[in-house]
Amino acid sequence: MTKAKPQLLHLVFGGELSSPGGVEFKDLKKLDIVGMYPNFADAKTAWLAKAQATVDSAQTRYFVAHIHRLFEMEEEPQQDAED
Repeated sequence: MTKAKPQLLHLVFGGELSSPGGVEFKDLKKLDIVGMYPNFADAKTAWLAKAQATVDSAQTRYFVAHIHRLFEMEEEPQQDAED
């Protein structure tokens, strides 16, 4: 029996930023959630397609979030100041 590779979830998302050099989104309601992927290779393919499709928009950016790392945390996450 072959052992299956672990599922390493990655989220691809993006949208228009408040400024081209920053990482704050202009309008979170317009965030483009591209999808969840089982490995980095698939996520990178999706990210690249969206990044290339929006290359003419300097303020639009896409990201890959390593969701599987959230499950690996040993300590509880700190609460945001607003909570």
